[in-house]
Amino acid sequence: MPGELVLRIFNVEHGACAILCSPTEERIAMIDCGHNVTTGWQPSTFIRYRLNSTQLDYLFITNADQDHVSDLEGFWQHGVEVKALIRNGSPDAQVLRSMKEANGELTSDMERYLSIHAGYSAAIPVPFDMGMGGVTAPTFCNLHPAFTDTNNLSLAVFIKYGGFKMLFPGDLEDAGWKKLLEHPPFVQELANTDILVASHHGRSNGFCEDIFRHFTPRAAVISDKPIVHDTQETVPDYRDVVNPDGVIVANQTRRRHVLTTRRDGDIIFHVSANGAFRITTTNG
Repeated sequence: MPGELVLRIFNVEHGACAILCSPTEERIAMIDCGHNVTTGWQPSTFIRYRLNSTQLDYLFITNADQDHVSDLEGFWQHGVEVKALIRNGSPDAQVLRSMKEANGELTSDMERYLSIHAGYSAAIPVPFDMGMGGVTAPTFCNLHPAFTDTNNLSLAVFIKYGGFKMLFPGDLEDAGWKKLLEHPPFVQELANTDILVASHHGRSNGFCEDIFRHFTPRAAVISDKPIVHDTQETVPDYRDVVNPDGVIVANQTRRRHVLTTRRDGDIIFHVSANGAFRITTTNG
């Protein structure tokens, strides 16, 4: 009998990290690997010492920026083998290095990412859609040189299980969203998306009104640090475009339309094989 997908969005402040434990409990996938600077929490140590695993089966990187890869080197330091990296292959490693170096000295995490990006060519031994117990992950992205910034070259990842669907769009900005909307398969995949993870950590330049002509999410999730900039004040924008019924959070007392890691802490989705889901948070 199919089991439950557990999808946990971690509170990594201005960063991104989510983990998926397959319904069969055989494999682990992660979307981005940002860490929490304030608490010191790291996805690499979570996998190695909390889950007692020395293997991460699938790692999606939605954006080649530091806040999405800030613990990538940590997997090597703590003896966790990353079996498969899924990312936008455009541009090639040399061009991407030039793009990143234009913004300053590269971190060890970014050097690791560029090294993998340059050397990655082999097929994934067990493709995600075959290895995650019924969970599938269609991906879409824009290509270089149509865009020359990493935000609009983000990898948009749909996580699907049963009738449930969640979209992780990386840091897409308005122009990147609109370019993807030119592709019918992307537009078709938007339909019936239940949960939208707000692009660019909920910053205003990641909000694209046009996408909501094609779907109405039941709720939005923002992964970001406490508000210090006007560009973070987008909760009302997302509240206006989600389903008025919102969602129920099991350990809270009222209906929610926008969940944020700065308020709710970690946000955990428990998804059954028929697509029904239950939400809990680490902050009540």
